[in-house]
Amino acid sequence: MNIVLLGEAYGEQEEREGRAFVGPTGWELNRMLGEAGIKRSDCFLTNVFNFRPPGNKIEALCGPKTEGIHGYPSIGKYGYIRKQFRGELERLADELDEINPNLIIAMGNTASWAMLGKTTISKIRGTVQLSTHTVTGYKVLPTYHPAAIFRQWSLRPVTVMDLIKGKRESLFPEIQLPKRQIWIEPTLEDIYEFHRNYIHSCEKLAVDIETAGSLITCIGFAPRKDIAIVIPGIGLRRAGRSYWPSVDIERKVYKIIKGTLTGPIPKIFQNGLYDIAFIYRAWKIGVMNAEEDTMLLHHALYPESLKSLGFLGSVYTSEGAWKGMREKITTIKKDD
Repeated sequence: MNIVLLGEAYGEQEEREGRAFVGPTGWELNRMLGEAGIKRSDCFLTNVFNFRPPGNKIEALCGPKTEGIHGYPSIGKYGYIRKQFRGELERLADELDEINPNLIIAMGNTASWAMLGKTTISKIRGTVQLSTHTVTGYKVLPTYHPAAIFRQWSLRPVTVMDLIKGKRESLFPEIQLPKRQIWIEPTLEDIYEFHRNYIHSCEKLAVDIETAGSLITCIGFAPRKDIAIVIPGIGLRRAGRSYWPSVDIERKVYKIIKGTLTGPIPKIFQNGLYDIAFIYRAWKIGVMNAEEDTMLLHHALYPESLKSLGFLGSVYTSEGAWKGMREKITTIKKDD
C-alpha cells in the first residue's frame, strides 16, 4: 500500500469495531477519497492512538511538560502527551515500518504532531515534508481531519485538493522538488544578460512584485518555470534604501523594466489587478498584454476555495509558502 491515512484516535463507533475512520467521519472520508480518485481499499488506515480517549478529547491524555514524552512538543494549548502513552507511538512506528508507504497523509493536528512535531495544521497543510518524529524519513502530507470538516464545512474543498495532491505524491517515496535558478542581487550587466538570453524570446512571462507602503521593493520576472530574476526596486533613493549605486544605473534599470512590462510578450500575474495598478502608481508604467491571472484561473475552477499565492503553492506544488522559507534578512543596500 502506497498511502497511509493517519488519524487521531478512536471515536465511539471506531472503538466498537476496532478500526480507524468508520462511522460518519469514515463515510465523509470515503466521499472525499472518491472525489480525489483514491480507493480506500488501496490505503492503510490507522490512528496515532488506537483507543478512545475519555470524553473523545485528546486533552485527556495530556499533562505538564515534566510528564510528557521526551522530544515531542505540546499539542497546542492542551499540554504534553503523557509518557504512559508512548507505547502507542511505538505501535504506530512498527505499523509504518511494516507498510513502508510512499506517503503518509496526516489528518489533523494530532497526526501532524506524531509525524512532524507540529500542530499548526492550518499553516502546514498541503506542504509535503519528511517525518521527524515517531519514525523518520517518510514523506508526510498534512491535511484536515474529516471530523474538523463537520465543524467547519468550508475546509472540505481544501481537504479534497490535498487528497488529490496526495494521490500524485503517492506514486514515489521521495520529495521531488523542481530544479530552478533564481538570480538575486543582480548587477545592471546581469539584467541585460538575463533579458537577452531568457526574456527576449520567451513565450510568456510571469511577473510579481513585493511592496512596502507606497514603494515597490522588488520585481520578479520568470520566463520559464525553472528560471527567474529578482530585480531590487527603483525609486527608493529618497527613502534611503536604494540598492543601485548611482542614479544613472537606476535609470537604465528602469528603462529595462519599462520596456519589458510594456512590450508584446504575454504576461502572467497573481492578483494582477493589484500589481498592475500598483506598478502604474509607483512607476508610471502601464503594463501591456497582461494575459493570464493565476488567482482568477484557480477561482474559476474552485470558486469556494482560498486563492492566495501561498495557498495555490500548497495545492499545486510540493513546497510550502515561500514567504515561510525565506531568511529574515534584507538585501536592500544603503548609499554610502
